[in-house]
Amino acid sequence: MAPRVLVSDELSETAVQIFRDRGVEVDFQPKLGKDKDKLAEIIGNYDGLAIRSATKATEKLIAAATNLKVIGRAGIGVDNVDIPAASKRGIIVMNTPFGNSITTAEHAIALMFAVARQLPAADTSTQAGKWEKSKFMGVEITGKTLGVIGAGNIGSIVCSRAIGLKMHVIAYDPFLSAERAQEMGVTKVELDELLAQADFITLHVPMTDKTRGIINAQALAKTKPGVRIINCARGGLVDEAALADAIKSGHVAGAGFDVFEVEPATESPLFGLPNVVCTPHLGASTTEAQENVALQVAEQMSDYLMKGAVSNAINMPSITAEEAPILKPFIKLADVLGAFVGQVNDSPIKEIEILYDGDTARMNTRALTSALLAGLIRPQVADVNMVSAPIMVKEKGIVLSEVKRDKTGVYDGFIKLTVKTDKQVRSVAGTVFSDGKPRFIQIKGINMDADVGSHMIYITNTDVPGMIGFMGTTLGDAKVNIANFQLGREKEGGDAIALLYVDGPVEQAVLDKLTANAAIKQAKLLTFAVE
Repeated sequence: MAPRVLVSDELSETAVQIFRDRGVEVDFQPKLGKDKDKLAEIIGNYDGLAIRSATKATEKLIAAATNLKVIGRAGIGVDNVDIPAASKRGIIVMNTPFGNSITTAEHAIALMFAVARQLPAADTSTQAGKWEKSKFMGVEITGKTLGVIGAGNIGSIVCSRAIGLKMHVIAYDPFLSAERAQEMGVTKVELDELLAQADFITLHVPMTDKTRGIINAQALAKTKPGVRIINCARGGLVDEAALADAIKSGHVAGAGFDVFEVEPATESPLFGLPNVVCTPHLGASTTEAQENVALQVAEQMSDYLMKGAVSNAINMPSITAEEAPILKPFIKLADVLGAFVGQVNDSPIKEIEILYDGDTARMNTRALTSALLAGLIRPQVADVNMVSAPIMVKEKGIVLSEVKRDKTGVYDGFIKLTVKTDKQVRSVAGTVFSDGKPRFIQIKGINMDADVGSHMIYITNTDVPGMIGFMGTTLGDAKVNIANFQLGREKEGGDAIALLYVDGPVEQAVLDKLTANAAIKQAKLLTFAVE
């Protein structure tokens, strides 16, 4: 059955057609986003939800979305999506961060010009029949220093445009490398340096606990007299009341704002102040941008629902369409390794270590780790997936670590999971052969080579004569057919393990007969979703 997507906000017919062309059944109801009761009533019928800003994907709506796998937001901001609630339900939340980058950057530049030359006030005055030429004395952009806070996708475009305007550009961004700064032609500085040097400051960072109020009263006090401040990023990055005070005092010469702490913004401390230019969140409001983000969200959601590719996800590692088929068998392997330990372990987990050896170390390990954690938790929480598993591990306070290393053995690449509890340490390793199927290659430090089947019996025992015969006879008497039988031991007379691939489920009574043998310490039926 084809996956179903509900489009509850306005998307172009071209975007809707992308879903159809890629085999996705699409229900286009662009007005539904405003009818939250009706939306909640039907959302359980869909695998995907495509939205803009009108639809509010609240915790209540997400709770009703029993089959939902992905929410796609045509645009950057996801303030209208309850991401923690979606993540706990295992729903991927995607946005389209690049579709309106140029548009937003251009709007920031436009506001900078408008503030520099007092264009809106001059326009109003002139159209009112006045001719107040001497009143609107502006400043040139050329030669001025632009301080860019956040040199990511949009910020880097602003830097490029500003350099073209012959401005000197300085940038503050903790994630900006010296090499990237040099490539962009900007000077990387610390925030206090930027505040002290910039003639214009423009913000291009997301709203986080660290960036909220990044331009507050204390920051404004460090700025150059006559500075002009532009915000086309997120409301709340700038303390509007503090900025209003700085404008009134004459310390700040002007401001251009497209975003506000409360939106829709019907009032703000900035409204009515001289040389403050305000627009109603128009950063992405161009015909080109609106079409671009609509097309992108349709492509991204279709790729995920049809191919398993994850692009621009807020709450999950991305998996490109190109790497998805290569990564798929290793994601299955990671899930199997996690599921193995999750089924044999019966104590609270304290630490998880994942070793990526050889080729696997160069793969998308974030995705592999998410799959492994999902397999590990699933025996206790049935509806966990790659989105929700990392959150659950974090909430439980489990220490998670990853180790990557070059090839060390005969396998081109393998994954090893080690889990520590108060009682013991468990480990399992596996790889993928050329047939694309996962294999166990080590359990409890004991080397072996075992197929992974839907139903398996894991036995730990003391290495004594007669065990193979006893296991075979016991299972044979119970009419259990063995498809594959792999053994391994630590040393002669020491710990040994047996991994049996059987054709179907095995009753507990049969396992009890196995453990009745004094040499057998444990016999456990394991199930894996490998078909």
